[in-house]
Amino acid sequence: MSEDNKKKDTKSEYGAGQILALEGMEHVRMRPSMYIGDVNVRGLHHLVYEVVDNSIDEALAGHCNKIDVWITKDNGIKVYDNGRGIPVGMHEKEGVSALQVVMTKIGAGGKFDKDSYKVSGGLHGVGVSCVNALSSHLRAEVHRDNKAYEQEYKKGEPQYAVRECGTSNKNGTIIEFIPDSEIFEVVEYNYETLADRMRELSFLNQGIVITLTDERVLAEPAEGEEAVEGVFKTETFFSENGLRDFVQYLDSTREGLISDVIHMNGEKSGVPVEVAMTYNTSYSENLFSYVNNINTHEGGTHLTGFRRGLTNTLKKYADSSGMLNKLKFDISGDDFREGLTAVVSVKVAEPQFQGQTKTKLGNAEISAPVSQSVSEMLEAYLEEHPNDARIIVQKVILAAQARHAARKAREMVQRKTVMSGSGLPGKLADCSEKDPSLCEIFLVEGDSAGGTAKQGRNRHFQAIMPLRGKILNVEKAMPHKVFENEEIKNIYTALGVRFGTEEDERALNLEKLRYHKVVIMCDADVDGSHIETLILTFFFRHMKALIESGYVYIATPPLYLVKKGGKQKYAWSDEERDEFVAEFRGKSESDGGIGIQRYKGLGEMNAEQLWSTTMNPEQRTLRQVTINNAAAADHVFSMLMGDEVPPRRAFIEENAKYANIDA
Repeated sequence: MSEDNKKKDTKSEYGAGQILALEGMEHVRMRPSMYIGDVNVRGLHHLVYEVVDNSIDEALAGHCNKIDVWITKDNGIKVYDNGRGIPVGMHEKEGVSALQVVMTKIGAGGKFDKDSYKVSGGLHGVGVSCVNALSSHLRAEVHRDNKAYEQEYKKGEPQYAVRECGTSNKNGTIIEFIPDSEIFEVVEYNYETLADRMRELSFLNQGIVITLTDERVLAEPAEGEEAVEGVFKTETFFSENGLRDFVQYLDSTREGLISDVIHMNGEKSGVPVEVAMTYNTSYSENLFSYVNNINTHEGGTHLTGFRRGLTNTLKKYADSSGMLNKLKFDISGDDFREGLTAVVSVKVAEPQFQGQTKTKLGNAEISAPVSQSVSEMLEAYLEEHPNDARIIVQKVILAAQARHAARKAREMVQRKTVMSGSGLPGKLADCSEKDPSLCEIFLVEGDSAGGTAKQGRNRHFQAIMPLRGKILNVEKAMPHKVFENEEIKNIYTALGVRFGTEEDERALNLEKLRYHKVVIMCDADVDGSHIETLILTFFFRHMKALIESGYVYIATPPLYLVKKGGKQKYAWSDEERDEFVAEFRGKSESDGGIGIQRYKGLGEMNAEQLWSTTMNPEQRTLRQVTINNAAAADHVFSMLMGDEVPPRRAFIEENAKYANIDA
């Protein structure tokens, strides 16, 4: 064997010495997405949820009724709860303070001791130790036994041993942290995202007061008054009636069908179960399920139990009433859930989570207690409210008739898809690339802008689909009317999607999806925003799988073109426009020679401008559409696109100051 071969052999040796063993903090920092999902906006906010979940666990154990959350001026987070305070005594096995063990060891904490916590939401999470590992700086402060203790960390490493830092007349824990900008692509917290989660937690845990304060924003002053320094934007979330309040909140923007929220809160076979539900005049089904405060958006055995209890009980009542006698086809379980808004919450000591995102409950023993609870609750309500019972059954019958019509309409749409050989919509300018992962389609407002986009696009991987005017508002349309709408049929056909999965014949099937980027591109004005919202409502109600798979985006065309001489710059906001004007003006105090063009429509740009600002992957900005909180999203869509005017007016008035609206 030559010397060169010997060297090569040595280098290629694969033994125990070549295994890199990463433990604890190191592994979290090297593979953060394994623990928090991603290192973008979602993962950033997940850090807050992990810390707050610890406080909620104290509340579930009966030791906490107040949680305060602050977004600090430097985009850090501070969380206080009035629980018992994390233990600070010496940990016998680890030889350091129990506080340090909790903050630096994966899987450490009182939740694993069944005597400390009977149920825990944080068990599904990754723990405060991962938050510590992914923070550039974290400080823990504990109040217990009339003393205050503290410890600080940098990137998960303790800076000193836990130490006493004063006396105290309260109990509780304070966690302050700053996300590490070396880890996260985005480090700015969104107030509304956190507010949605705090509101949700208050509904799921009645009687707990949760406050959220944004120290980056001064409180909105009363009319005629000036803002006061040091008084920050604050909201308090509190629910006295738990899920009953939650359902009322979700349906506050819809027209109710029955007189009240049907609600039960009890324990069956050792499983705490809380269910609240009502019916409205809409055509959508809105079910939200939780296990130990975790949103199980993939469902699971608790949701299966709910559906079984609902269907069996209502079917039994409808049969005995004789109202189904004239119906010519069978009632489906789906028919009992049209117009239904319901929240199911269970507490499970040892939850087993499954599914792609680990948010599907797999505990088989949970289904029966939920089904039994729902059956008892519904039987009592139907007996005590015969008028509401009759209205619900009538709604079910209408839903069955609409489902029958919708199935025929879906079949017609399916026959038109390219896979059935009928060809693509005539208005679609398709791309030449056939690999869906490389292809993108722009849904463009109007034929004029569509023509410009067709000229400016890269024909290899970009397809253009012009939409005529405002598409159907699906929030107020019966299902079969949706599938009969020409523009919506064209969207289905262009995308190549189909209907039907093993679980649900109505579900969207993405196996034949032709583009992995579906980009909504509308004018930067009020009408454009309306059309954008109509399309998003359609996707949320009828193509949610497209959003959940990360395929839906919104284009961001510029608002202004600022020119002076041979120089020009595009601006995407008023602030950016003013910045460019000041830059072009230089030291001169006059607006002479500077031209500002306001783009109110995509058609005002030529093909080269539209390509370079909005469509070119090297320069454009696309906003990916995600669903961080399904309940909050449902509330907003029903409010914006539903029949109830007062909530929509209040929303517009409250948010008008954030909108860029031209007269």
